[in-house]
Amino acid sequence: MLDFAPSPETAALAARVRRFVEEVVVPREAEVAADADRLEPVRAGLQQAAREAGVFAPRVPREYGGLGLDWRDSALVFEAAGRSLLGPQALNCAAPDEGNMHLLHAVGTAEQKARYYAPLARGEVRSCFAMTEPAPGVGSDPAMLLTRAVRDGAGWVIDGDKWFITGADGAAFAICMARTDDGPTMFMVDAGNPGFEIVRHTPTLDHAFPGGHCEVRFAGCRVGADAVLGDIGKGYEYAQLRLGPGRLTHCMRWLGIAGRALDIAMDYVNGRDSFKKRLSQHQEMQRLVAESAIEVHASRLMIWQAAWCLDRGEQALHETSMTKVFVAEAVNRIVDRALQMCGASGISEYLPLAQFYREIRGFRIYDGATEVHRASIGIRLLREAAKGAR
Repeated sequence: MLDFAPSPETAALAARVRRFVEEVVVPREAEVAADADRLEPVRAGLQQAAREAGVFAPRVPREYGGLGLDWRDSALVFEAAGRSLLGPQALNCAAPDEGNMHLLHAVGTAEQKARYYAPLARGEVRSCFAMTEPAPGVGSDPAMLLTRAVRDGAGWVIDGDKWFITGADGAAFAICMARTDDGPTMFMVDAGNPGFEIVRHTPTLDHAFPGGHCEVRFAGCRVGADAVLGDIGKGYEYAQLRLGPGRLTHCMRWLGIAGRALDIAMDYVNGRDSFKKRLSQHQEMQRLVAESAIEVHASRLMIWQAAWCLDRGEQALHETSMTKVFVAEAVNRIVDRALQMCGASGISEYLPLAQFYREIRGFRIYDGATEVHRASIGIRLLREAAKGAR
């Protein structure tokens, strides 16, 4: 059975992470908000502070210098880290690096782990995951993959355009998905490869990811046989191995932002008068707080249950899809309510709610749009129902 009580050690670690975020990370937010170019150096300084505080790399195995948490324990720690947009960066558990570390550790060779995984786990480099393509290439439908990789002697040549590749600018390497004669395959591509080009930054609503979101081009990009990640032709399988846990860790982190937004809103209405009484005494404010608290609670339980499935060795595609849909929409509603409760202050830059509002909107699109997940959930359920009827 799922035990809802965290171990004393995990509870203490989550509390320590929350204090670290409040005391060390949150004070640096204004610096980055005022100058986006400060994100990289601030990130490096916060990572060093996280190492010194003993909260760095929570999901990384101990043999690589991390805390070695399972998924269930990670849920508490990632949520605590996620109370600041800079928190996951500080702890080295932010996308896309966290998902790439999970994939590399699961299917990488010993040489690939030494060359790519170890420095990524130590926070010495950043990475990116190059799968999404401009139309008519792959987006939500993986069958539309256009980027090609063909054998050339002992190695491969990759050609294709990718876009919305998070963190590409400044990444030390990319994990690239390309079509081969034997099926979709993942390749490790170093940033210094002359066939790997960052075309441009994509202007977007959000700004919290180091390196932004970029269009990249693989043009005559030559890599060796040792660049293949895992087995040839298993790219879709590895994408699910990465994206299932990846969408769940997004839920963990963004739930932290939702919780902080609710706290900010409650502090505001407890201290603001309107119509001869505190805002918190108005029934509508009480309703908004209650609805958000209910959704935080429900989101947390869904995350824990999906994490429990992953810890049991299950693929948990159904559970992570349902959790992604619910939490992504709940987080958007919670932050929206918080902003509404704070009125003019909510849309000002005096509170971080406006920034939260911008950053969370993409959550309903990346790692599978809500509509695509709903369709997949419905297809699976209807298929199982049809089997039962037969």
